[in-house]
Amino acid sequence: MKKKIPSLLFALIWGVSLPVFSQLPVYLDDTKPVEERIDDALSQMTLEEKIAMCHAQSKFSTPGCPRLGIPEIWMSDGPHGVRMEFVWDDWRHAHWTNDSCTAYPALTCLAATFNPELAYRYGKALGEEARYRGKDIILGPGVNIYRTPLSGRNFEYMGEDPYLSSIMVVPYIQGVQENGVAACVKHFVLNNQEKYRNAINVEVSDRALNEIYLPAFRAAVERAGVWAVMGSYNKYKGSYCSHNDTLINKILKGDWKFDGVMLTDWGSAHDTDEAARNGLDLEMGTWTNGLTWGLSSTYDQYYLARPFLEKIKRGELSETLLDEKIRRILRLCFRTNMNRQRPYGRKLTEEHTAIARKVAEEGIVLLKNEKEFFPIAPGRYKKIAVIGENAVKKLTEGGGSSELKARREISPLQGLIEKYGEENIVYSMGYASGAPDYSRELPSGFDADSLVRCAVEVAKNADVVLFFGGLNKNFRQDCEGDDRESMDLPYGQNELLDKILQVNSNVGVVLISGNAVSMPWLKAVKGLMQSWYLGSEAGVATARVISGEVSPSGKLPFSIPCKLEDNSAHYFGLESYPGDGENVYYHDDILVGYRWHDTRHIDPLFPFGYGLSYTRFEYGDTRTDKVAYDICDTVRVEVEIANVGRMDGAETVQVYVSQKNPSLPRPVKELKGFRKFFLRKGEKKWVTLEVPVQDFAFYDDRQSRWVVEPDSYQLQIATSSRDIKQAVEVRVNP
Repeated sequence: MKKKIPSLLFALIWGVSLPVFSQLPVYLDDTKPVEERIDDALSQMTLEEKIAMCHAQSKFSTPGCPRLGIPEIWMSDGPHGVRMEFVWDDWRHAHWTNDSCTAYPALTCLAATFNPELAYRYGKALGEEARYRGKDIILGPGVNIYRTPLSGRNFEYMGEDPYLSSIMVVPYIQGVQENGVAACVKHFVLNNQEKYRNAINVEVSDRALNEIYLPAFRAAVERAGVWAVMGSYNKYKGSYCSHNDTLINKILKGDWKFDGVMLTDWGSAHDTDEAARNGLDLEMGTWTNGLTWGLSSTYDQYYLARPFLEKIKRGELSETLLDEKIRRILRLCFRTNMNRQRPYGRKLTEEHTAIARKVAEEGIVLLKNEKEFFPIAPGRYKKIAVIGENAVKKLTEGGGSSELKARREISPLQGLIEKYGEENIVYSMGYASGAPDYSRELPSGFDADSLVRCAVEVAKNADVVLFFGGLNKNFRQDCEGDDRESMDLPYGQNELLDKILQVNSNVGVVLISGNAVSMPWLKAVKGLMQSWYLGSEAGVATARVISGEVSPSGKLPFSIPCKLEDNSAHYFGLESYPGDGENVYYHDDILVGYRWHDTRHIDPLFPFGYGLSYTRFEYGDTRTDKVAYDICDTVRVEVEIANVGRMDGAETVQVYVSQKNPSLPRPVKELKGFRKFFLRKGEKKWVTLEVPVQDFAFYDDRQSRWVVEPDSYQLQIATSSRDIKQAVEVRVNP
């Protein structure tokens, strides 16, 4: 019999990260309430033991207090799945054989479902896999606002609207944390671009900060009870966000009463005094600058390590600052790795696969469908040409910290072959990119002209063409660390599509991306779908929607402008985006996304909330329970909807609110309610939506508070920000 190497010895020999899977002995009295147990533990710890707990010991772990039986804290990137393991002190993959995961769709896709119940199931499944893998913190979700279509990290976030993000993030966090795993909402705050992210100072009004950029974080704290928050790299009011007195001490921990752990993004701490005084609790990744590298094994040199210890010993900083950090870290431990009731988790189950597929199916957005190009039922065409690298490229890889090692990733091509039969599908790559890299663009190794010629020949001889294009997770695409350089499709896709359309006019396009792209070929193509990074079940979900087995029901979580200059961030020039490397000025203020397009009367190419279906819905009467409301009331809106099309389907009713005579300028309308529902063919029902009157509020920066003014308000029932079906007027009493 082969002698086993003890796991700890294995870790020491090979230098791999080794989560603590078993519960360490606890020498603290576990019969007391948690806050008393925190006091008990804190009273028994030495100064050095406390210092050790507020900074990293490896790339993804922090030391506990072994003498008292307090376990290490293990964390993983994972807004879309639990990331693979890394060696102890470097960014090399550890190459374990048991660290694969279910890859869930990117959060842009989850937002496009407009389905909070799916967000809960997504979070719960992700939390189960994280728990099974021995993780105590999952580093997600991300809720930064989509301000520019060039931002490299938009695919990790939930779109341009703070209300949509707020509604979707709460059940996600609740689902994760049911497993005794802390969600870590990120990146707090104003991380709306990757370009210059490590140094840029954001100049933004108090009103825009509160109305646009903070609401989803606030919902995560106050409504979801999130246990951890991650700071961003950028600055606000000249101070780095990861140790910013205004953001952390005054807003997060003061106004919102956050009782969890504030941690850095990897490498976002810059100063011991600021970190100690301005609310940072846990320091990760210093000297690594995020995805790059610098000094090695320097954990004792972190700002909250030996420098903090020495300042306390010299009396320059109070030990009470350290104690407050340790209280929060211990509270996290009692919620996670010292919670004896937390479940054991599950990994790679059929249920997880089904959830990934369901989110993907409900997130795909049908944007154009001329003469019912879609659905393409099996047997409708003899020869289907599938063209484009995105039909086969592994899109769970790359992108930065959200990269995944999926147990399987079914490509769109594979899904289509399984749906239509190999004999009916012919594939040509058409264009090619290199392997994903975080810091440079790698060559593909293919001859671009040869790929184009082959694709045109395939298209010429096909009955129908499905072009799979868009972006990928390579450098300066949908990737952490930098932004896109333009809205154009990369790798010559626009030119390729022009050539394909010259030889075959029966063309449908499936765009896979986390950002809007320019579409000079839009009028010429028959059908268009906005797809996303769909994860493990990408091909199955795509084929089910294209074939008509599932009717598309996704809605755009961001506006697609006709041209880049129509976007609010770019309208005001370089000062507004990307800034000068030192400062960026948010001249668009509260008018982000559809707020900008609608208020400035700039037509988008496709509006926020837009999405077609294979069936057809008719909107009937709309009514409210009364006309006049007090500040504490909730407006109850009912609308009659009928499915008058040819198949079952889902529709998202959206409620936008407009104030008649505000004392400060407001957007033309703002999303304040939505509900997704399913109707069988021929079914009719009354759908009820509830909008609290307090949600009519705007942030009055003259008074530094939220205000609901006595006034008339219009509630608009819509299928997108530009498609208003019905409207009712109500009055808020003085």
